Amino acid sequence: MASETPEFSTSQTDHAQTHGADDETLSPLEQEVLDEYARLLGNLNNMSSLLLTLSNAPSAAILDGLRGLERKTSLVFTLLKASVYSIVLNQQIGEDNDEDGSLGGRGRGGSMGSEG
Repeated sequence: MASETPEFSTSQTDHAQTHGADDETLSPLEQEVLDEYARLLGNLNNMSSLLLTLSNAPSAAILDGLRGLERKTSLVFTLLKASVYSIVLNQQIGEDNDEDGSLGGRGRGGSMGSEG
């Protein structure tokens, strides 16, 4: 066991020396890739901090936009309900007229026509 530890540390030292020599002689492409990774890390950190800020305190512009959208949605919903109510009411009136025409056309409906 004691003999394995020095071999490991020796091989680690050799690797560090070899690796250290490689670090000093990076090709321009390798250096460019490392620079891009560093820039990407900076951008991701910046984006992370901005998203944290936005999630903690939503901006007034977003809230105003959502309020306007809520008002418009409410108006559309109200108009839709009125349209559906109008359609249903017209159908009921049409069904009532059909029933009156077929059943009471000779009775009530006929007398109303002669009075007018």
